[in-house]
Amino acid sequence: MAKKKSAPQAKTAEPQKTEKKLKVSNAISARHILCEKHSKILDAIAELKKNMRFDKVAENYSEDKPKLGGNLGKLNRGSMAGPFQEAAFALPESTCDKPVYTDPPVKT
Repeated sequence: MAKKKSAPQAKTAEPQKTEKKLKVSNAISARHILCEKHSKILDAIAELKKNMRFDKVAENYSEDKPKLGGNLGKLNRGSMAGPFQEAAFALPESTCDKPVYTDPPVKT
């Protein structure tokens, strides 16, 4: 006896799930505004919320490298103060976050 052929079944295309893993960075480019007084950094944050350019706010408020607009250049993991390093590597690119406090304030 001959086997009866069944009708071909349609294949369902399942979308392939690809997970993109973020690379762990060992170096970043960072900018900061260093202020020893809490009220001064609150004023700087208020300016940033008004969409003032970061470099201009740094020039006006930072007590460290104001002529560079707060630009620290490229920094390697392990070369920064603990809390600042943790915050810098945790932030998405081109974003600001709440103030990071170091004791004593670290000037570069």
